[in-house]
Amino acid sequence: MARKIEYTVPEELNGEKLIVVLRGYLKISARLLPKLKNDPEGLLCNGEHIRTVDRVKRGDIITVTFPDEECFIEPSDTNGLSVVYEDEDILIVNKSADIAMHPTHNHQGDTLANKIAAYFNENGRNAVFRAVGRLDKCTSGLVIIALNSHSASILSENVEKEYLALAGGEYKGCGTINKSIIRPDPMKTYRWVGEDGEYAVTHWEALKTDGKRTLVKVRLETGRTHQIRVHFASEGTPLVGDEMYGSKDLSVSRAALHCHKLSFCHPVTKEYLTFEAPLPEDMKRIADELTDFC
Repeated sequence: MARKIEYTVPEELNGEKLIVVLRGYLKISARLLPKLKNDPEGLLCNGEHIRTVDRVKRGDIITVTFPDEECFIEPSDTNGLSVVYEDEDILIVNKSADIAMHPTHNHQGDTLANKIAAYFNENGRNAVFRAVGRLDKCTSGLVIIALNSHSASILSENVEKEYLALAGGEYKGCGTINKSIIRPDPMKTYRWVGEDGEYAVTHWEALKTDGKRTLVKVRLETGRTHQIRVHFASEGTPLVGDEMYGSKDLSVSRAALHCHKLSFCHPVTKEYLTFEAPLPEDMKRIADELTDFC
């Protein structure tokens, strides 16, 4: 069923053109706008078709209808899919560490996108898979799926993420790693630090340690591929279990990284929301052995 949102024109927008309401207040993207204009039911004012150049008045009810979209990803099953939150605009899931985000030549039919497609089918929802940001296959934690193009456009620059990681060394206090990241071989996913790379900044805070491993809280100022893994490895403290970046501590069978917190302003209601996901068992087992900083 097509998603509709309604907006009542306030006094301060009395006499403005509809385009001002759509772009300035509802944050309708320039890419979505032509689709709405070409749909007879896309833009309505008090139930009647309205053009973007027409002026609105206080109390007018503007209805925006986002078109249905078909998901072309092959559905698999919903086994292991952990839904944290869902409404008409967003879906939040807690991804396990053994599943890739999207189908690739290495992963066909066994990805998060395939499971979400199955979930959409089971719930009669017409939507494409639009993950806001991505997590590596080995990274667990929270993922937002935008359920329409409007939500995707707004959330693309509106989500604060907080990660928990097990660094393979001792950290105390807090700090910042500011090192550009390069891709030495364009045919491989491996990254490393280099002066000619993309600007990348990682902020961290130490939570617990045993002198050899430290549970750190991480916030990204930029979002480069493998950024957290590369930055900690470049400090000589690769994440526990991260063989790609040189970890010798394989007490976790993957890079010990978990997206544990998401905060954002809802794309339609404008309510500020925060969601958290606890550490998965493989990381929790080690974290429980560490000593808190007093």
